[in-house]
Parts: sequence; C-alpha cells; structure tokens
Amino acid sequence: MIQRIQTLWLALAAACAALSFKFSFYSGNKIGTNNLPSLQQLVASSTFFLLVLGVILIAETTAAIFMYKNRKQQLWLTVSALLVSLVNLGVYFSQLKNYSNGTLSFTAILVVAIPVFLAFAIRGIWKDEKLVKSLDRIR
Repeated sequence: MIQRIQTLWLALAAACAALSFKFSFYSGNKIGTNNLPSLQQLVASSTFFLLVLGVILIAETTAAIFMYKNRKQQLWLTVSALLVSLVNLGVYFSQLKNYSNGTLSFTAILVVAIPVFLAFAIRGIWKDEKLVKSLDRIR
C-alpha cells in the first residue's frame, strides 16, 4: 500500500536527493587550473560522479516507493539506496579538499538527511514484514 509510513520516508529521501541538485552543499574558493581562487558552490551536478550518484538515488528511492507489493525486494532496494547515499556523502566530503577555504551551507542538511530517511524507511519496511509474517503464523 502506498499509504504506509515508509512511503513518506522514501519520498522525503527522493525529494532531498532532487533538491541537492539545486542547493549547495559547500560554498567556497575553488582552486582553478591557473591557481587563482574562484568562488563556487558544490552541488550534486558539480562532478560527474556526484551527478551519477544523485540520479541513482532518485531512481532507487522512487522505484522503491512503487514496490510495496514485494516488501523483500523493496527492502533490498532501500538498503542499496542507503549504501549509495553513504558513498554519496563520502564523495561530497572528499570534494572539500578542492576548496582552499569556505563553509558548509545550511542546505548541506539535505544530503545528510537522505541516509536518515532511508534508515527510517528500512525500519518501517522491516516492521511491515514482521507483521505479515506474524499474521501468516496465526492462519
């Protein structure tokens, strides 16, 4: 059923992943090829790897929303999305070495919130699976 709580968590994770393309994770002076600093923002489309990870996150979380009839597959897809989101977070922090100085943006919370929302979704899917198994035992 689409009205389950994990659908909300998955939708929030997908929304945060989509918003990470618009809002910056880090703003600062990036050292260019001519060693002159230039003020730039780090967003999901800044590098090819971040772009690919962002698109994968959006696709996995959106697909997981509509797999409500197959909870085991939904669980595994959400777990893989959690792993991708942790790699994504690690890539964001590894990109900070390309900046000479700057600050984390307030909207960096969007990228940090994705694994949290996915963990809540995993917990909800797991609870549903336990509930269905317990009802099957009663029959």
